Amino acid sequence: MGALVKVLVNAAALWVAVWLLEGLTLTEDFGEGGWLHLLIIGLLLGVANAIVRPILTVLSLPLVIVTLGLFLLVVNAAILALVIAISGALGLGIESDGFGWTFLGALVVSLVAWGLETLTGTR
Repeated sequence: MGALVKVLVNAAALWVAVWLLEGLTLTEDFGEGGWLHLLIIGLLLGVANAIVRPILTVLSLPLVIVTLGLFLLVVNAAILALVIAISGALGLGIESDGFGWTFLGALVVSLVAWGLETLTGTR
């Protein structure tokens, strides 16, 4: 049950990021499978956070230490960029206008997911 809640939280956080930032767009209409695509992208984000994020964190550990942890924001943006690239290859329909928008999107997704996980008790 916790994994399902995590996917729903990721999908909701992505939707908020797309809603807030004009540089992140969903190309699918929500009437025709858009919500399902958003849930699949949320699943991809959860898998990338579980598998790729620890590897990137260990590889960038010197930069994380030197920047007192701020480089982890760049790692989050890289994970979101990877998810956007994979979803584009699969035709799921999320796009970014550049790394700056992806960085802001990762920041919004992180904050919203943190808040929703705190509310649902899954953190």
